[in-house]
Amino acid sequence: MYTNKKSPVPLWIIFTSGIIAISFSSILVKLSSAPVSVSGMYRLLFTCLMMAPIMWKYIPEIKDLSSRDWFMLTGSGIALGLHFLLWMASLRFTSVASSTVLLTLEPIFVLAGAYFVYREKTTLAAVAGIVLAVSGAMLVGWKDMSVSGDALKGDLLSLLGTAAVAIHMLLGQKLSKHISSLLYSFVVFFVAACCFAVYNVFQGYTFTAYPPKEWILFILLALIPTVFGHILFNWALKFVNAASVSTAVLGEPVGASLLAWMMLGESIQPVQIGACLLLLIGVWVFLRNNRVHYATQQ
Repeated sequence: MYTNKKSPVPLWIIFTSGIIAISFSSILVKLSSAPVSVSGMYRLLFTCLMMAPIMWKYIPEIKDLSSRDWFMLTGSGIALGLHFLLWMASLRFTSVASSTVLLTLEPIFVLAGAYFVYREKTTLAAVAGIVLAVSGAMLVGWKDMSVSGDALKGDLLSLLGTAAVAIHMLLGQKLSKHISSLLYSFVVFFVAACCFAVYNVFQGYTFTAYPPKEWILFILLALIPTVFGHILFNWALKFVNAASVSTAVLGEPVGASLLAWMMLGESIQPVQIGACLLLLIGVWVFLRNNRVHYATQQ
């Protein structure tokens, strides 16, 4: 699974906990009536506020960051902000299952990017695992996908959001090898929150006129899918490559669809249950067989 260090916590625990946490993201976005860019901004801002009390420990490390590190951190934050903005916007046009199905292309984008940027190659068995997982994930939401104009718009937004998060993951893989995961997460989240703030100003969205329900949802978005989801995955980048994390995240459509069924009344068909099993088998095959080596430079 491409690791230079052994994780002190079994990675299956990290991945399972993170998948459960991020599965709540689409539910909470669906429940909110605030503009998605406002939800995204407060989600990241509140996460940074939760992390702020411990960030003083990283002041010496912050001083040692190079200009190249800051450039890559900023790029990763912008990419993450675009991912949240585009994906959360897609939920306004389509169902939870449909909005998450195209996100399953993330590990393919990451694998391709890792090959061209880092010259990483993996095994045929790992590639077969990705094919199984992506096929299962797409089947989870395929029945609910529509060809209406709004649905196609949502699909395009989700696809662009997938490309953005792949860039974020690839930059994170590089940076996490020499930057503390909490420092990396804090800076990236703060940059993404600033991007949202600028967008909201240009859109003329209010920053304050929201009922208590919305503020509770903003806090829950920060606490559940971000603190217990994205921060865990950023930490995992110290021990595995971006493709492994991206493939593990394929479990999100399963969790999101189950939660949407329980909390929003969205239906789940028998074929989707079978697709979930196919997805989980594919993820297991990939994580078990992903042995990275590097292509010879031409």
